Amino acid sequence: MLFIKGFHGEEINIAFWEFFGRNKILMIYLGIINVITFLAFAIDKLHAIKGKRRIRIITLLGLAFVGGSAGALLGMYTLRHKTKVYYFTVGVPLIMIMQAVVVFFVMNIRG
Repeated sequence: MLFIKGFHGEEINIAFWEFFGRNKILMIYLGIINVITFLAFAIDKLHAIKGKRRIRIITLLGLAFVGGSAGALLGMYTLRHKTKVYYFTVGVPLIMIMQAVVVFFVMNIRG
């Protein structure tokens, strides 16, 4: 799409670390939201074990969508939580791919 519309720079940029180095606030935000998302998965797992009130699916997926997809994936597989639920096993990786595509697009917009 970048090539068709002509919005790309002279060359394709794939230097993600350089991009995040220039955008420290974004990196800090992503770090915080991923920790929060991981903790939400951990709390939900503890509530599931104890039979307490659970965190809603939409909340967990929403946290992944707003930038916490890495924390969600880490929480799913390190805590063995929600790994049999289709929404999460398919949804979280798709959210992560979508976020990577958005970052790639933003990195390559001609400024």
